[in-house]
Amino acid sequence: MERKWLVLAAVMLGSVMGPIDASVVNVVLPTIAEVFGTGISTAQWVPMVYLLMISSLLLTYGRLGDMHGYRAVYLSGLAGFTASSAVCGLSGSIGMLIAARAVQGVTAGMMMAVGSAIIVDAFPASERGRALGINATSIAIGLAVGPTLGGFIAAYLGWRFIFFINIPIGVAALLIASRILPEGETRPGQSLDIVGAGSAFVGLFSFLLLVNRWQAMGQPQRLGLVAVMAAAVLVFIRTELTIPQPMLDLRIFSIRTFTFANLSAMLNFMSQYVLVFLTPFYLQQVMGFTPDRIGMVMVAFPLAVLFVAPVSGALSDRIGTRAPAALGAGLCALALLLMARGEGLLGCLALFGVGTGLFQSPNNSAVMGSTPKKYLGIGSAVLATVRNVGMVLGIAVGGAVLAWRMPVYGGLTEAAFHDAYIVGAVLTGIAAVTSLVRYRSEIAGSPPASP
Repeated sequence: MERKWLVLAAVMLGSVMGPIDASVVNVVLPTIAEVFGTGISTAQWVPMVYLLMISSLLLTYGRLGDMHGYRAVYLSGLAGFTASSAVCGLSGSIGMLIAARAVQGVTAGMMMAVGSAIIVDAFPASERGRALGINATSIAIGLAVGPTLGGFIAAYLGWRFIFFINIPIGVAALLIASRILPEGETRPGQSLDIVGAGSAFVGLFSFLLLVNRWQAMGQPQRLGLVAVMAAAVLVFIRTELTIPQPMLDLRIFSIRTFTFANLSAMLNFMSQYVLVFLTPFYLQQVMGFTPDRIGMVMVAFPLAVLFVAPVSGALSDRIGTRAPAALGAGLCALALLLMARGEGLLGCLALFGVGTGLFQSPNNSAVMGSTPKKYLGIGSAVLATVRNVGMVLGIAVGGAVLAWRMPVYGGLTEAAFHDAYIVGAVLTGIAAVTSLVRYRSEIAGSPPASP
């Protein structure tokens, strides 16, 4: 087997752990709260701190990858994630578990930030979409098996084993990756922009915390976080525009394909998490489904992604990224509109998965293909960041629409969910448009632009 495919396999092993870990925890959250004798509001920090730490540090890790090599950052993250998974499973208190999950998020961010950069660096431009599409299947597998695996493990082995399951996967991935991943280029003469990294962390953390905890906060807390976030953003922009070696060279956003493809990714992930967040509640509260039946229905979405993503990636290598990405986002919008009309739910979820599979691989290829080689790490990190921000905003938007429409319809009715699905359709419909307005320059083999 050619070395590039072994590199892809090594990255996929690491890629599958993050989605599994994110999805299995939600299944056992009530059990964790009961075991440690704490309320669900405290237990919610177990999944939330993980997401906050990942999202807030991705840009820093992307820059470190560009400076010191993607291999070093990826292996450090893989080793740290595996070790922190063991600590999570051994936690004797809710505080210890939350702290261990924070460390787990810190280390998972290392893998997420540079995974795409490693793949793009290993494959020629003519195979870039195919490779990124195959890697997307590992994420789909994680999302598909996570809830079912979490329920099975919790029922037969106990909640601690949802963290212990990462250890054998992590050790195997570490052994393979340490032997296979190339050293790659390093830039030893460069230094990390500490002010930029710090202000990016504070700004992203404040924003995501504000969105996640808006309903639970009082007005003074909200205003305080808004002030902190605004100050951090101003410091970040000023720093990045004035220093010779910024963490994120803002000129990269002058590359139209890079900017519009990232915007498309955020909008599509917002719509995706309107669907993923609301549909289980819809199935339970409106349709009266049992939890096991909900899991069986929801799996239609990631399974469709699993089969379509590699095909769409290879297709984009032949015909370019714009048409498949726009078609995929359009199919996602159609699926949500059909759900808003009360059409067959299982078919709509599968159609949304087909659309997502068509969209993600070409869109990821567009982002990475338009990123200058010296910025592959930060380009990969920007893409991962906008995806995570899209997830958080999608959940917030879905919840806000429900809260807005429930008084109109007199409760948590089918019509309130349908309105939320329409909003999700509009979001991914805009993603289809932003996919089309990119330059016609991302046909396979075209070189990345330079800012």
